[in-house]
Amino acid sequence: MTDYELTRRDALKALGAAGVTVGGAAALTWDRSEDEPAERSEDETNDTESEFGDHERETYRAVAAIVYPSEVAGVREFVDSYVTGRVEADPERATEMTTAVADLDAYTREWEDTVFTALDTDTQEETLRGMGVKAADPDPHGDPRHRVRYYLVNDLLFALYSSPTGGELVGIENPQGYPGGTSSYQQPPNNR
Repeated sequence: MTDYELTRRDALKALGAAGVTVGGAAALTWDRSEDEPAERSEDETNDTESEFGDHERETYRAVAAIVYPSEVAGVREFVDSYVTGRVEADPERATEMTTAVADLDAYTREWEDTVFTALDTDTQEETLRGMGVKAADPDPHGDPRHRVRYYLVNDLLFALYSSPTGGELVGIENPQGYPGGTSSYQQPPNNR
């Protein structure tokens, strides 16, 4: 086990920092079977009006595995909880998130003849780099690389670093939305 174990509590704190109100702790569970296939056919991934489902969730997990530091554990559960909260709180945003995944799959299909989640991690990283996501400005209304940057990469990074565990990872004792009280700023930071 690592010192930086992400939890559902971290996901709830990150959702709070994003302005998402979650009705109850039990609300952040994915209601689909883990045995369902994650890859969609080309027709299904081209339908941008489709609902956010297993394929999109798997894509968010894959992107998180690339952009999150290797010191972080518990990424799968954290991403599932955070993304579920985002999707349930804002169906309009969920449609945009689905569209961003479809954009990434369209680019991947053009260069690799498959969807993003079917690639190995190294090729996924190369695909994001080749798409220009790292240099793209995050813009929800921009071209595909801007939307992928905004809805996938930046949202996942925001979730990580606005959580208590992610904040601790980079030396922020009290990320926004995480109460610490007056004693937190009166103590020297923990040196790891």
